[in-house]
Amino acid sequence: MLITFIQTILYIFGGLFSYMILLRLFSESLRFAWHAIVNNKLRTFLSLLGVTIGILAVISVFTIVDSLERNVRDSINKLGSDVLYIQKWPWGPSDGGEYKWWDFMSRPEVDISEMRKLSAKSQKAQSIAFMNSAKRTLKNGNNSIEGVDVFAVSYDWKDIRNFDLTDGRYFTEQEIESGKNQVIIGTNVARALFNNSDSYGEIIKIRGEKALVIGVFSVEGEDITGNSLDNSAVVPVTFGQRLMNKRRSDPTIIAKAKVGVSIEEMKDELSGIMRSIRRLKPTMPNNFAMNEISLISNQLDGLFSVIGLAGWIIGGFSILVGGFGIANIMFVSVKERTKLIGIQKSLGAKNSFILYQFLFESVFLCLIGGVLGLLLVFILTAVINNFSDFGIILTFENVLLGLSVSAIIGIVSGIVPALSASKLDPVEAIRR
Repeated sequence: MLITFIQTILYIFGGLFSYMILLRLFSESLRFAWHAIVNNKLRTFLSLLGVTIGILAVISVFTIVDSLERNVRDSINKLGSDVLYIQKWPWGPSDGGEYKWWDFMSRPEVDISEMRKLSAKSQKAQSIAFMNSAKRTLKNGNNSIEGVDVFAVSYDWKDIRNFDLTDGRYFTEQEIESGKNQVIIGTNVARALFNNSDSYGEIIKIRGEKALVIGVFSVEGEDITGNSLDNSAVVPVTFGQRLMNKRRSDPTIIAKAKVGVSIEEMKDELSGIMRSIRRLKPTMPNNFAMNEISLISNQLDGLFSVIGLAGWIIGGFSILVGGFGIANIMFVSVKERTKLIGIQKSLGAKNSFILYQFLFESVFLCLIGGVLGLLLVFILTAVINNFSDFGIILTFENVLLGLSVSAIIGIVSGIVPALSASKLDPVEAIRR
């Protein structure tokens, strides 16, 4: 029992002693690094400049890419990860190969009768809607706005596309079926046509057709993909048939899966129903496309990976130059402190103590460059956020990445000078 107690006490004191040695190493490294900075300002500044610019380049690229990716994915997710788009044209090649547009040209467009049949037969879909769209000019007296996205939708569209109304209401099912000349407009459209005055109950013209404004969408804000109702107008699908050409309006059947049903399950079911509606033989390929958000997400993964690689290449050269600069400082520091190293060794300092002393100093210098680079990134993000609607955030992960890269560069740059210092003969070192 007594022996075990003594061993425990010795273990604790041994740990405390090791901790004190590390603390001494760290404090001496800080002191010598600060001494190098104060006494050799220009040399240190030029050497740290490479690390600072390298970290600035790498973290700036990753910060912009991360912010861009977040904004794009948030915009895409508005379309719904559990939503399927049945159309004539696929969003991309299904097998990752060539996009065979010549095969897709002969396909028939989807129509509202197919939507109704799908809705009647599907057990996996919660809601199925029809939509087509076209850009039109909207007018109110002398006021007009061009290039407005006019969407002609069926009743269940409200259950698939999330939105809020600041004024008015959505169409009733009877109004959709009877093709009432009604419209719900976006905030920017309302401002352009009515000069910020009340637009509910007013009459506007779409392609010469009068339409009663029964609602105004709440402000959504413009995202990076333009997926916003602020500059849009929505009309009943039967009214929309008089406003747009069927072939040029990208008719689409939109299906939202029930809770607990995967999009793959719904896709398999709707594919089978569509094939039976179009009377396709088992050996015949689908003459319709079933698009989902994952197609876009998969393409984005490759794009952002390439951009991230470009960021490493751009910043890598600056970091490499900075690393050579730090190594140069450390070699000069070893030469200037040769006699001091000899004295430390003659007093009992081990090779490892000298090695870690210079290695910590190199890491500390690189961390200073890294912190300066991160500070510049933070300032740039603040400036961009003040003058642009595109939100950029310096994430904790990127801060940690910048500091980690700086520390690694410090180790790589300082290891050779530190080894050369630790191997000095104390007698010869004192004589120099």
